Amino acid sequence: MTSIRAKSVLAGAMAVALSFGSVSMAKADEFINVLTGGTSGVYYPLGAALANVYGEKIEGARTQVQSTKASVENLNLLQAGRGEIGFALGDSVKLAWEGNEEVGFKKPLDKLRGIAAIYPNYIQIVASKESGIKSLADLKGKSVSVGAPKSGTELNARKIFEAAGMSYEDLGKVEYLPFAESVELMKNRQLDATLQSAGLGVASLKDLSASMEVTIVSVPADVTDKLGAPYIAREIPAGTYEGQADDVPTVAIVNFLVSHSGVSDEIAYQMTKQLFENLPTLEAAHNAAKAIKLENAIKGMPLPLHPGAERYYKEKGIM
Repeated sequence: MTSIRAKSVLAGAMAVALSFGSVSMAKADEFINVLTGGTSGVYYPLGAALANVYGEKIEGARTQVQSTKASVENLNLLQAGRGEIGFALGDSVKLAWEGNEEVGFKKPLDKLRGIAAIYPNYIQIVASKESGIKSLADLKGKSVSVGAPKSGTELNARKIFEAAGMSYEDLGKVEYLPFAESVELMKNRQLDATLQSAGLGVASLKDLSASMEVTIVSVPADVTDKLGAPYIAREIPAGTYEGQADDVPTVAIVNFLVSHSGVSDEIAYQMTKQLFENLPTLEAAHNAAKAIKLENAIKGMPLPLHPGAERYYKEKGIM
């Protein structure tokens, strides 16, 4: 009888211990939702690679990759605490911190915190060869997709047309579509051109150039000069897309990884550390990651750094 009672007490104690253990483990779990963009862009494959790194390298981390409409949506989701880290274009980050209702930020997003400057997005304007479009001015009267409504790409499109002395009213038809949908319309001869703000070699434009003859339209130096910071002059190297024989001048704008003040300092530290210590994994996911450099991580940061990220940069001697 005593033996049975002792076994019962022991079983009860083990059950309690297991119960406490499971609570402890649950508390140790850290959920990291990585906010990206459309699946045919660059944000998504890089975000998926980053989520895998975090899941493997950050103890207790459970990760998820969320496809979104990119910059503006990501920043609003971060402000609402519905993601732990997200990709966004530099001009969108700046306007989010300041609060710009026209772009999609009803008030300053004061909970946002910087993690790192990463790679530049190149403005890539691609027209079908048969449309006859060879310059920005040739877009007048033509059908053009400018990106998803109020996305970082669409914000870039507005700025570029404005600097070129144009507006959407000059275009024959404006489509507000993500990258893949824009390409499908061009393949079906229902669209003359698409403007895409993305890393070099973006999947959507590789697909398009492999399917039909295209022209990569340049953004000339005088337009770049009018745009000013945070836009910078860059070139799309010859051979980036099928049939592209020459370098094409354009503008680029730096992308940032952004978090928020509700993310713990330790998790922000680990997210920053694992980003820079696992760059080969990101480079394997997309060539754009080859432009991510630790020495550029805080250059042009348009909002306060997360204290966790700041700790990592101090350890590395770049602050």
